[in-house]
Amino acid sequence: MKQEYTFSVYTENQVGVLVRIAAMFSRRKINVESLNVSPSELEGIHRFTIVIVETEEVAKKIARQLNKQVEILKAFCNTNEEIVWQEAALYKVDAAIICEKVKVERLLHEYGARAVAIRNDYIVFETTGHREETEGLLKALEPHGLIEFVRAGRVAIIKESKGFHQHILEFEKQYKHEMLKENKFLDKQKEVFSM
Repeated sequence: MKQEYTFSVYTENQVGVLVRIAAMFSRRKINVESLNVSPSELEGIHRFTIVIVETEEVAKKIARQLNKQVEILKAFCNTNEEIVWQEAALYKVDAAIICEKVKVERLLHEYGARAVAIRNDYIVFETTGHREETEGLLKALEPHGLIEFVRAGRVAIIKESKGFHQHILEFEKQYKHEMLKENKFLDKQKEVFSM
């Protein structure tokens, strides 16, 4: 049975990584429902949060294939029950209608929306929540002068994870290498490299 899966993919911040990750989904004709890219808790490491609707078998297969990619440090695949997640949304509404109708004001309060831009002709409201919540306010505002709507990609944190930096520390412990030995000819460059 198909359900939502959220991938948390950690990479170094390099040009072309997004294209390679997107290609893995498009080659398999899998639609990406949501995509968010942002810095992670580690400097120089970025986190891709990707949402798809697929079967468990397909989702696990994609996670394994993502983890085989050189550019990808680690990819996690989780169900909605295994993560804490939110989406942000902006709603542009006709200012005249908002000022006239008390019902709209109650709706905005009910959904926890707050004004982020107020102009003479429109007001922009912002809210965060699960998709059902942002969709609910969208449907409620449509008959009341909704001009524009946009929703950001999902942001998610894995409930049972200690963070990606913990995975890095465990990896370093597992694969501890000898310290690199200094080249004994390093301070004798003129002698070694002279012709």
